[in-house]
Amino acid sequence: MKYGFIIDNRKCIGCHACTTACKSEHQVPVGVNRTWVKQVEKGTFPDTRRLFSVMRCNHCTDAPCVEICPTESLFVRPDGIVDFDKDRCIGCKSCMQACPYDALYIDPDTSTAAKCNYCAHRVDVGLEPACVVVCPEHAIISGDMENPETEIAQLLARQTVKTRKPEKATQPNLFYIDADDASLVPSSSEKSDGSLWGSQSLGVGHFVKEAEKLAYTNSDVISELMSLAPAPKPEKAPRTVEVVMGKSKEVYNTPDKGILWGWEVSAYVWTKAISAGMLLVPVFALLFHGGIVENFLWSAGAIVGLVFLAITGLLLIMDLDQPKRFAYVLLRPQWGSWLVKGGYAITIYGGLLTLILMAQYFSWFDNYSFIYVITAVVATVVAVYTAFLFAQAKGRDFWQSPTMAIHMLVHSVMAGVAIYFFFTLGTIHTETWMSFLKWTAVIAMTINLFTLLLELTITHPTKDAKTVVSMILTGRYKLPFWLGTIMVGNVIPLAILMFLGASPIVTSIAGILMLVGIYFNNHIWVEAPQRIALS
Repeated sequence: MKYGFIIDNRKCIGCHACTTACKSEHQVPVGVNRTWVKQVEKGTFPDTRRLFSVMRCNHCTDAPCVEICPTESLFVRPDGIVDFDKDRCIGCKSCMQACPYDALYIDPDTSTAAKCNYCAHRVDVGLEPACVVVCPEHAIISGDMENPETEIAQLLARQTVKTRKPEKATQPNLFYIDADDASLVPSSSEKSDGSLWGSQSLGVGHFVKEAEKLAYTNSDVISELMSLAPAPKPEKAPRTVEVVMGKSKEVYNTPDKGILWGWEVSAYVWTKAISAGMLLVPVFALLFHGGIVENFLWSAGAIVGLVFLAITGLLLIMDLDQPKRFAYVLLRPQWGSWLVKGGYAITIYGGLLTLILMAQYFSWFDNYSFIYVITAVVATVVAVYTAFLFAQAKGRDFWQSPTMAIHMLVHSVMAGVAIYFFFTLGTIHTETWMSFLKWTAVIAMTINLFTLLLELTITHPTKDAKTVVSMILTGRYKLPFWLGTIMVGNVIPLAILMFLGASPIVTSIAGILMLVGIYFNNHIWVEAPQRIALS
């Protein structure tokens, strides 16, 4: 048994009855949708056409939201329905990043993820989903696709159907008859400037501020919406919709959910890099230069690593919409999620750093090399696991890059060197140690620049990824990228280290610039891909 949907675009009249029925059935709050009707205008007046496409969860056979969910809040039932349990959700928003179809949202009332669940409670008692029952044109067909007696199985056998984003290999179980890419492919349509009925006065999902959750009277809502509506433009002629470079115009869609992973995620990747680098750098010295690392540096490195690891954990908890449930990642794990693997790696790393400090204080061992190497292996996992988490976020094409792990590992080395540069101020240090730090930084920054060159110049497989590259190189992120990441974070510190020597003051300045550049890089790489519309 496998349930699925067919949307017959030959019949859909865009009445939004399915949206209304869904909201009523599940008490979906204003501003978010489980089901909605996207509308696109195509053509040039008077030869125009309005396309209607019902959008919702695709109940994928290989659902990326289920794979990335750290607590099994999302799961696939035996009948193929992708359902969710809000009582297990921690509000990490990973599922929203993983879904290529923009089907999930954070419920502003419960601060947990939600989506279409095929009206599973109705299906379990032999009823059809609410949207199917209410559709006046029978444009939504549901049922068991593996039963040849059902209408949906017969339509799939007779009709030519399309799915959204088949290249994602999610095997969606939502099919469209008479589909048009102008509606199904987000980048095919020019975005509308907004409209009165599409505006949101209180934000969307987790962006709803506490102060704005106060009850509004109907007149207050109308007045506020009217103030947000764009000013009317002077009439020149009957409305026309021009095709520009083959694009059509989107006139109605679900509201943009904004940046789901904000500054907290950018900052946690940064602090995590510093924490991991505090063990990676001295272990590299141990492996390649023997005993040039003083004992106090191992202790100081472990202390700084623990401090920044604690800040990393705090930032992770701050980013959750259900922060009180943060322990669910460890206590109710879904082992396929890299958020779980990362959570355990961070926990083990923290334990090993603590062990190092206690062992040194109580002189438990004569030789600590084996502990340092084991801890460095875990530190490497801590440094790079976020790259694999981003790769699980299939909705963001730019994150599907094999260079992401290299970025994060190199950033950890750069960050660790930067902090150890600060340790040389006012402390005894050897020329060999300073030389090691200098050349480690030079090599790391060279690799970092080469990795950036590869990632931003090689051919990207999708239009969305190319759009992100354009935003970084020539668009809204060009200043922080070229000035912050390239010049401040790499070129200037490289020049300082190569031409101004390796005195503590000089290297500390270079270290500060490197840390600034790493943060800029993280901020751009985290935020820019989220500006691509998924529906």
